[in-house]
Amino acid sequence: MGDYKPAEALTHRRRATLAVARAATLQPMNRRFEGDRQSLVAADISFENEHNKHDHSLEISRNKTKNDKKKRRNDISDMLSNCHKTQESLLSSASGYKNYRGVLNWCVVMLVLSNARLFLENLLRYGVLVDPVQVVSLFLNDPYSWPAACLVIVSNVFILVALYTERQLSKGSFSELVGFLVHFINMAVLLTFPAAVVLLVPSMTSVGGLFVLGTYTIILLKLYSYKDVNLWCRELSTMKAKKLSRSLSCPSEQRFYEGERKVCYPGNLTLRDMYYFIFAPTLCYELNFPRSPNIRMSFLLRRLFEMLFFTQLLVGLTQQWMIPIIQSSMKPLEDMDLSRMTERLLRLAVPNHLLWLMFFYWFFHSSLNFTAELLRFGDRQFYKDWWNSESVTYFWQNWNIPVHKWCLRHFYKPLLRRGFSKMFSQSAVFFLSAFFHEYLVSVPLRMFRLWAFMGMMAQLPLAWFVGCFLRGNYGNAAVWISIIIGQPFAVLMYVHDYYVIHYRQEGD
Repeated sequence: MGDYKPAEALTHRRRATLAVARAATLQPMNRRFEGDRQSLVAADISFENEHNKHDHSLEISRNKTKNDKKKRRNDISDMLSNCHKTQESLLSSASGYKNYRGVLNWCVVMLVLSNARLFLENLLRYGVLVDPVQVVSLFLNDPYSWPAACLVIVSNVFILVALYTERQLSKGSFSELVGFLVHFINMAVLLTFPAAVVLLVPSMTSVGGLFVLGTYTIILLKLYSYKDVNLWCRELSTMKAKKLSRSLSCPSEQRFYEGERKVCYPGNLTLRDMYYFIFAPTLCYELNFPRSPNIRMSFLLRRLFEMLFFTQLLVGLTQQWMIPIIQSSMKPLEDMDLSRMTERLLRLAVPNHLLWLMFFYWFFHSSLNFTAELLRFGDRQFYKDWWNSESVTYFWQNWNIPVHKWCLRHFYKPLLRRGFSKMFSQSAVFFLSAFFHEYLVSVPLRMFRLWAFMGMMAQLPLAWFVGCFLRGNYGNAAVWISIIIGQPFAVLMYVHDYYVIHYRQEGD
């Protein structure tokens, strides 16, 4: 036992020595093998990358071939597909197509070219007839006598009388009957006084008389609306209403809403409020008009430029185009046959209609928008799409919105509330309009022939006929024909009567 233990220990030491020697011998070999292994791994990675690139290029080539085949298949399918389907032609009413902008532009171009030819013929025949000095003579016969301007200044008297009367009524100093009588007398004089001056003052020209009577008519309609609205406010105050309509009044105390001061009755009875209404582009009075936030200078300057441009264009075309035709038409109708009279009517129709359209744009768009922008007046709806009118009634309701609103608010609806029928009320509105048309034409010309009155009253049977028998485009065509032919016919009648009264009497 004692001999065995030393021998076993010696054996263990020899094995440990051999293991250390083997490890020392294998360490350099392991390093060499590790380097070779890494080189092999790098080579494998490089080979794999090249293989992937090759596979990717093959995939791209295969996809491209597949896409080309698919595109070719789609092209063949598209060529084989049906190229027809059930549909209507664009010009058929059943197609529902409505965009005729190109046709409209073509019509405008043709209209310009055709009228350019007439204008060149006019220049070659008459020469240049535009004379700015003659425009001044249309308003003034005598440079030292200005009756039209004086009458416009005098109109302030009637405005102040209406304001004073309303103030007295609000205080209770005037009874309602006395206030009604004062308003009635004031408006009666407002209607007759300028007409008497135009008829009796020799220095008053026809154009100056038309301007004065137009101004006084506008003031008359405004003061009538002013009287009605204040009367409604007093009636509501009497009934002690707590909430009143915005277009009529508001509670007695003043309030602020959205940064704007709201005027309340009788706080509206001031010079500032009255003259704002007088200059505002509306005929219907309100205590609180809608206001725009600020004045847009670019918009204001554009409207001003349009006003100046169309003023010069209207004056120039009237002198160069209309006046020669009117002068050539100054011949008694009994001296002309039907064909000659028809020819003169058609010659007058085109320039008269174009000037009327220019006047519409100048007044209802440029002038009224300029005034509204200057006064920050918010309601700019001075006209609607009257050019699409399929009935005569629609035309008269939409081409002059301020007058239509006045007639509806202060004449038509009050008649309905008093028990009158719609037909009677509509007829009464046309009668009132016919009266003012004749008033504005006959008084400045100093002759009474009722052509304008009869032309307006003829709108009633025309409206009935178009409404009953003509629809859609046919109704619209009938409205356009009545506008294009009706106005120059009335002008021709007045020209004829003016010639008979003045020139034939001088010849006799």
